[in-house]
Amino acid sequence: MDPLLAWRPLFPSVDQTLYMISHSLGAMPARSRDRLVEYADHWTSRSIRAWEEGWWSMPVSVGDLVARIIGAGPGEVVMQPNVSIATWIVLSCFDWTGRRNKLVTEELNFPTNLYIFGEWERLGARVMRVSSPDDMTMPVESMLAAIDEETQLVSVSHVLFRSSYIQDLAAIASKAHAVGAMVVADIYQSAGSVPVDVRELGLDFATGGSVKWLCGGPGAGYLYVRPDLVTKLRPRLTGWMAHRAPFAFQEPPIDMADTMFRFLHGTPAIPALYAAMSGYEIIVEIGVERIREKSLRQTARLIELAEEAGIAVRSPRNPAERGGVVVLDVPHGSEVTQELLRRDVLVDHRPGAGIRVAPHFYTRDEELAETVRHIVEIRERHLATA
Repeated sequence: MDPLLAWRPLFPSVDQTLYMISHSLGAMPARSRDRLVEYADHWTSRSIRAWEEGWWSMPVSVGDLVARIIGAGPGEVVMQPNVSIATWIVLSCFDWTGRRNKLVTEELNFPTNLYIFGEWERLGARVMRVSSPDDMTMPVESMLAAIDEETQLVSVSHVLFRSSYIQDLAAIASKAHAVGAMVVADIYQSAGSVPVDVRELGLDFATGGSVKWLCGGPGAGYLYVRPDLVTKLRPRLTGWMAHRAPFAFQEPPIDMADTMFRFLHGTPAIPALYAAMSGYEIIVEIGVERIREKSLRQTARLIELAEEAGIAVRSPRNPAERGGVVVLDVPHGSEVTQELLRRDVLVDHRPGAGIRVAPHFYTRDEELAETVRHIVEIRERHLATA
């Protein structure tokens, strides 16, 4: 018996496909459709009054739901359109023209972050990308060695998107703080699948989104800021919602709010926030610890099935180092993936990594073997015609 399958009926799409792509797009809860209808009805019936009846505070009230998943407190998380914007906000809080202008990151960080860091080099940041010995893991010793007294910010992914390797955030934060630096962690590939406690880890900032394990859909990113830093930081990426009295429409300079509204900017995407809430609520109902327990069991079984089939695995065998994804290095992986999608086996492929397969709490055990069976069948057919 798998008690987490009690939530499977809440996700209609998982019975229409072999849904192994929650690391990229979590399945849509049926409740989200109801929430979007609620949004449309509220807009229709309340019009401009909807802002003062809840819409204006949604970036923080919805952020409070995320906070319950990542170990933050009420009022410590604010919703953003995506991680790119959240990362820009964090970087804009610092002066990159002085001696302490080093930004340490890993070369396996998600490309959007690396693109942003490259642009900040034009504003004085000195970016150091720590290399991986195998394009799969990132030894913590290498990260710690790169952090020194000239480091202003360390940016790391909690779980690497290419391999599902888990980094030691607590050790990285401890070293950064010891030399006077701060840490921003991208927890997109962990929140909702791997337990995260931003306070316990000692993070200064955390960014993430709802598209993946949180089953909240696109357009609902989030930013956590350590509470004691809120009034000490002044983001350059700003807008009218960050003003202490936005409806006073005062002349600049902006008088920033003393709350997490300080890290807002323009008008928020209210429909995306409505759509995201149901996924958060379900994750809270189940509990990430229970999701993690099932994930470890199912990813271990996937690795076992792959190795039995002679498929190379590009994810850690050590469960303590493995997130919710198993990456399979299948020859002609992109073509194999396209055939899997034609068969309604939903996975994806990443260059330099392989086919990413991700069960979630709504996945049946038998679907693991069925997924590997399809991969083997397609591989053998491809080899026979090559």
